[in-house]
Order: sequence, then structure tokens, then C-alpha cells
Amino acid sequence: MNRPTEVEPRDNHRLWIRYTDGSAGEVDLSHLAGCGVFVLWNEPGCFDAVSITPDGGVAWGEDIELCPDALYLQLTGKPVQDVMRGVRFSGRSR
Repeated sequence: MNRPTEVEPRDNHRLWIRYTDGSAGEVDLSHLAGCGVFVLWNEPGCFDAVSITPDGGVAWGEDIELCPDALYLQLTGKPVQDVMRGVRFSGRSR
């Protein structure tokens, strides 16, 4: 799986992100702002403090960390099957 190499906060809870394969662009996270733990993003400067963790997560301090795989899928629009080679999907819904 690709990992983030750069992140930059943007206005309105948008995040610019670049991955190891060169994919880059903005991801809109505004739907999370104000919900649960993401209420922290409403504090001045909190959203701007985004960083990449040593294991490749996208984090805001120790309180919020987003999965880099989920962000990659959102950024690229690729289906999980194309990104996670070797993962088997049954096609059955529960």
C-alpha cells in the first residue's frame, strides 16, 4: 500500500496529501469536523497541526489519526480491489 509523504492543511477542513506513488490532491474532511473527537478541529490552529506519523498515519497530535489507506482510496477514487492486491472479496453482503 502507498504511504503519505507530504500533507498540508487547507481551508474548510480540506487536506492536500501526496503519496509514495506520486498521487496527490485534496481530500475533503469537512464532513468529520465537529463530530465526536473531530470537534477538536474547530479549535484555532488544531487542523493546521496535521502531520504524518512514523507508521504512515495522518494525525493531529495524539488525539486524532486517520487511516492512510482510506485517505488514499478517497483521493484516487480507486476501488479497494485495485489497491490492495491479494485481498480476497467474497462479493457477499451481510
